[in-house]
Amino acid sequence: MQEFYQLKRNLLWWTLVLTAIIFVSVWIAYNLNIALNYFIGACIGVIYLRMLAKDVEALGGQKVKLSKTRFVPLIGAIVLASQWNQLQILPIFLGFVTYKAALIGYTLTSLLPDNRR
Repeated sequence: MQEFYQLKRNLLWWTLVLTAIIFVSVWIAYNLNIALNYFIGACIGVIYLRMLAKDVEALGGQKVKLSKTRFVPLIGAIVLASQWNQLQILPIFLGFVTYKAALIGYTLTSLLPDNRR
């Protein structure tokens, strides 16, 4: 279980670092409004990642499959973005998938020869 908690912390760290780097890059390349939309999506991605980790942690006990409630924040944000002109769907969605980029980055660095066990 210790490895699971370590993986959870590492993925959260990777996601937060990538979010900061991409947020500043988007702010410089586009504008603050798009960067804030990206940041909203990234925050939803972090919430999703934490909910997923909590679901995985509960597996094997009383739960036998993952719940789908973790998609509610993303669906809510997309619906809100489609109704409110200040929000944009694409930056929010791309911010949401930042955790996936963090997952790929973490996986690639863990495959390096120094990190193998």
